[in-house]
Parts: sequence; structure tokens; C-alpha cells
Amino acid sequence: MSETTAAVTADSTPAGVVIAESATARGRRARVALRALQVALALFYAIASALPKLIGHASAAESFERLGWGSAGMYTIGVLELAGAIALLIPVLQSVAAMALGALMVGAFVVQISVFDGQYAATPVILIVPLTLIAWARREHNADLLRLLRRA
Repeated sequence: MSETTAAVTADSTPAGVVIAESATARGRRARVALRALQVALALFYAIASALPKLIGHASAAESFERLGWGSAGMYTIGVLELAGAIALLIPVLQSVAAMALGALMVGAFVVQISVFDGQYAATPVILIVPLTLIAWARREHNADLLRLLRRA
């Protein structure tokens, strides 16, 4: 038996070493990781981002007053973020929600640069990366959403 043949036999494989992994197992882990990312982002948008706006926390109110948008703008952005957070968890809406939240983050980046001198401009840019990944990975759900809308 040659060294190459011996390396791939079950008897010669050291414990804990994976020679080949099935595509199904990799795909399953990728789907679970993507779903975990969606849940983490949904929690971030709902709790850390939308909640302060919706309860009128002083820091959020101050920022929106400085923008000149007042409480109406603050509540509107809070509702959009909460809706996006919820939609990230609904299979047929995942891709569209990620795209919408990404667009919201582009707006947040522009506001951070133009009004707040870039103080927190990195946050929306960082959030755009996983949102883009989700929008791309879940894009097949867009066809499902279109079918549902056409039936209605």
C-alpha cells in the first residue's frame, strides 16, 4: 500500500482529523451561521438602535434635534429600523430587509459625515458588510416575494 493510499484510509487517519467533509455539512453550517448573523443583526437593530429612538431617549432626541428632524424623524427612523429587524427574521423578507437596512445605513453614513463630522461614521459602514452578505445569500427569496405579491 502506498503512502498516499494509506493517508486516506480510515485506519491511518489520526483522531480528530477530517480528510473530507460533505458539501451538505458545510452548507448546513453556512446556513446556521448566516441565520445566527441575521438574528444578531435583528437584535442589534431592535434593541440598540430602534428602541432608544422609539422611547425618545435623550441621546437620540438630541441627535435628531441637531439634524433638524425633531421627534417625527426620530420615530420614523426607529420604526423603519424595528420593521427591518423583524423582517430580517421572516424568510420571504430577509433579502429585501437587508437591502432596505443597507440603504438606511448609507443614509446614516452620509449624515454622520456631513452633520456629525464623521464621529461615528464607521458604524454604518461596518453594518453594511453583513447586510450585503445577507441580501446576496438570501436573494432567492426575492422571487418568492414577487410571486406572493403577484397573487395578491
